[in-house]
Amino acid sequence: MAWVFLFLAIACEIFGTISLKLANGFSKPMYLMGAVTGYPLAFSFFAFSLKTIEVSVGYAVWSGIGIIGTSILGAILFQEHISPAKALCISFIFVGVIGINLIKY
Repeated sequence: MAWVFLFLAIACEIFGTISLKLANGFSKPMYLMGAVTGYPLAFSFFAFSLKTIEVSVGYAVWSGIGIIGTSILGAILFQEHISPAKALCISFIFVGVIGINLIKY
């Protein structure tokens, strides 16, 4: 169940971040409400996940998948450019998340 909470935390964080972009510097309060809702939910779900997942693993997965998901959605929703160099760095993050899950000690 801890992994379900972790992935819910990631989804809520991505939702909150995309909502901040859509809020356009606080000029669109409806979207700002997404951030105000998404981030506290993300931290709550993350706290529940840490009951059984090591903090080093949980935080690496949370931040890494959050970065990857936000980057992909930024490209899709906002036509943000993902250069080959940026894609390479994102792939390093992915490899790091996988690695920290495989290496326990």
